Amino acid sequence: MTAPRTVGKPMIEAQLRQVAAALAGEFDNRSQSLADPAWYLHLRLWQRPLPLNLFGEGYGLFLEQISVTSGQPPYRQRILHLTTKAGGLWGQYYALADPSTYLGGATQPDRLVGLTRDQLVALPTCGLVIERQADGQTYSARLPDDSLCTFTANGITTYVRLAFDIGPESAAPGSPLVFQMNDRGIDPDTGKTTWGPKMGPFRLLKQCAYALPG
Repeated sequence: MTAPRTVGKPMIEAQLRQVAAALAGEFDNRSQSLADPAWYLHLRLWQRPLPLNLFGEGYGLFLEQISVTSGQPPYRQRILHLTTKAGGLWGQYYALADPSTYLGGATQPDRLVGLTRDQLVALPTCGLVIERQADGQTYSARLPDDSLCTFTANGITTYVRLAFDIGPESAAPGSPLVFQMNDRGIDPDTGKTTWGPKMGPFRLLKQCAYALPG
């Protein structure tokens, strides 16, 4: 996947809203974890829509997840901005300058209303090309040209290969949406995976949907 495919503006705007609506919600991989607990933690992921004025165009989502059985607080707080770039769909990630300020914000959305751009940390290498697949309902997101998302926290630089897919679990009418999360830590010297799913992506079924603003 190297560059977004160019389509007409009305169509790309419709696709942008479609993928944003699919991603907005609560997701859980309980069935996958029960079937194969040695390889898959039981995760719960929230992707909560943010006010439109945060970015001024496209859709912003506040992401947060928990390991359900760990008893630990939510972690991996981040922002995903869904927008268009070069005539195609684009997903740009941002970190939070102080993630602890919004700890638990996914289930307390009123706390996210005051989020502003100056509280976000730009991650210029962490943007995804998003493409609609042939079924018209599934979207796949990958880093361009097999690049790596890089960021530095506490003096440590981390390299991540980001990837996700969102679409119906099957072709059957009314099939639930499944979010396939395949983020992996990468050793840049060897190209080997240092963390992340080893037996295929986490498959999180959508439990409930959140309405998009506007």
